[in-house]
This record gives sequence, C-alpha cells and structure tokens, in this order.
Amino acid sequence: MSKSWRPATQLVHGGTLRSQYGETSEAIYLTQGFVYETSEAAEARFKGETEGFIYARYGSPTNDMFEKRMCMLEGAEDARATASGMAAVTAAILCQLKAGDHIVAARALFGSCRWVVETLAPKYGIDCTLIDGRDLANWEKAITAKTKVFFLESPTNPTLEVIDIAGVAKLANQIGAKVVVDNVFATPLFQKPLELGAHIVVYSATKHIDGQGRCLGGVVLADKEWIDENLHDYFRHTGPAMSPFNAWTLLKGIETLPLRVRQQTQNAAKIADFLAEQGKVAKVIYPGRKDHPQADIIAKQMTGGSTLVAFELKGGKEAAFALQNALDIVKISNNLGDSKSLITHPATTTHKNLTEEARAELGISPGTVRLSAGIEDTDDLIEDFARALAKVSA
Repeated sequence: MSKSWRPATQLVHGGTLRSQYGETSEAIYLTQGFVYETSEAAEARFKGETEGFIYARYGSPTNDMFEKRMCMLEGAEDARATASGMAAVTAAILCQLKAGDHIVAARALFGSCRWVVETLAPKYGIDCTLIDGRDLANWEKAITAKTKVFFLESPTNPTLEVIDIAGVAKLANQIGAKVVVDNVFATPLFQKPLELGAHIVVYSATKHIDGQGRCLGGVVLADKEWIDENLHDYFRHTGPAMSPFNAWTLLKGIETLPLRVRQQTQNAAKIADFLAEQGKVAKVIYPGRKDHPQADIIAKQMTGGSTLVAFELKGGKEAAFALQNALDIVKISNNLGDSKSLITHPATTTHKNLTEEARAELGISPGTVRLSAGIEDTDDLIEDFARALAKVSA
C-alpha cells in the first residue's frame, strides 16, 4: 500500500481487503466469531503467535479496513473503531487513567464530552479541572503532580474557538501527560493533531466521515504502543466495538469525504460572509474569516476553514427560533457534518444541560445559532437565509 498517496486516493483504496471473490466494493463480514482449522491454530491465535481475528468484539475484517483507512488519512500507527463518537471519547480518556489521576480539559466541549470529564470521571476518583483553553497559561496553571491527560476539541462546539494544539502538547510533554484531541470540527482533512504533537485523536465518525445521516460510529487513533498498553484491553473487555455493518457504511462514506467537505466548506465560508453583513446578526464566528479571534493560530495549524458557522442574532432566543422555523432548505437538527445543511440552537439542545452561567462562559447566548453547511447549491442556501431573516423581527 503506497504511503505517498494523497488523501483523496487513500480514502478510496486505503486498507482494502478482498476475499477470494475479488469484489470491487468492500465486503461486510457480519459474523461474531471465526473458525480455526485446528485446536493448535486456535491456541496460537489466542496467544498472539499468529495473526487473525478471534471475535468481532475485538475486531473484524470490515472494521479493520475502516481502521486502516483512517490511520492512513490521520497519519496514525493504529486505531480502534467504536460504536459512537462518545464511546471513542470515553475509551480514550478512561483507558489510561486510574483513581487519583487528574485531567485538565478545555471547558469549551460538547455537552456529553464535558459530562464525561466533569461528572463521570470523578465518580471513579479521577479529578478534573476545566479551564479557558484559549490561553496556554491556563493549562500550565492547572497542572498538578497527578495530571495525566489534557483534553480539548478545536475548533470547539459550538462557538468555534481554536486552541493552540502544539502549545498544549509542549506543556503535556514536559510532565509526561497525554493530549487527547477531539478533531471532529476540523476534520482530518484540515487539521492533523498528531503532527502538531497531540498523542491521541478521537472522532465521531457519525459526522463528516459518514456525512449522510445513516449510522453512528467513532474512532480512536494513536501510536501502536499507546493502544497496546492502554486501549487494547479496555476495548476488548468493555465492548464498545463498532458494528461491521456500520464500518462498511463508513467505508462508503469516507470515499467521498474530500468532495463533500470541500463543498461544505465553500458553502460555510460564503454563508458566513453573507451573515456578517446582515443587520439582525450581532456577530459571526468562522475559522476562515480574518476577524476570527484566533486567526493567527488557525493560520499555523489548519489548512482549511470549517463546515460549521456560529452566529448570534440580536433578538436572542425569539429571533433564533424565528429564523430556524422560517428556513426551508436548511433543516433543524442537532447533528452536523451532513450532506444536508443543518441548524441548531445550542442553548436549548446540545448544551441545554449546562447552567446559564456555564453557557455564558462559553459564549453561548440565547441568540447563538450553529450552522452545519451541507453540499447544496450555495446561492440557494444564501437565498434561504435571506428569506428567513426577513421574517425575523428587528
């Protein structure tokens, strides 16, 4: 398999296994178990003396293809495919920690991610400190003798803050901690956390990788040593494995990832520019715009903008609801990264479980709206927003 292939080629051909029938499309192996020719062969497989599959909870040919393809794209040595993005996040964090350890996490996290570090981890004796991750000094101040993991997402959900991954990784390396990056909003096409010094990358494959609203999935990527020492046994015994059918669906989705993300990003950028000129919009946050608060960091660690746009309406929740309800093409949904343009009101959906104070800290106001741009015609989308904004009270 050529390592010099560019992403678009890797995502069509990378990691492909073919049966004796020579099928064009990857096969789906919907089996729980595998047969051994002899008892000795079974023993050798379980001892790890010979390669091969043992049980679908540990791995399967279809899942293996998806993992290998993601490794090629991400530049990782190894990966494990999980049943959902949150299964990937939880596994990546908990598999390497024990009671008494300490997590430092950026406070701007997806609601469920924040629950894992802020609520679940402490139940097992693992402390967590939430910080404003935009300032490297906050990471340094939060370090204790027990700090083992730094956790962040960049750009963040939903306000698209950007964190200096290389800077955080440098601090982590000084104390022997591991940096876990949720890279969903950037996609593996626009940001490579491992190249920036991060140790573990997680994705909700449900989002851009499937990108067509069909199935759940997640993936954890890292070097082989870390996975063997930390994730392997956790994964094997707690059972967060991805369904082979979902792995096959994601393999089909990943083939068109560059095409979809390119169009989604073009749409997002043009819609962001349009919204920035509208009098009923208080502010627009988009990683591709020069007025983004962390534009200097974006320039050095991202190769593209984003498929997401965050903006705030002057009329608060009432205006946000009026806009969303008036849209025709753009659909109201809490999902993102889909071929269809989707819009959500974070304060009442994805981040509703946070306190009003916590939402305010993250910049999520009653008027904040998150748009996930799809692959529709750009002019149709802008016209849809123009019509909807006309129905919003000034």
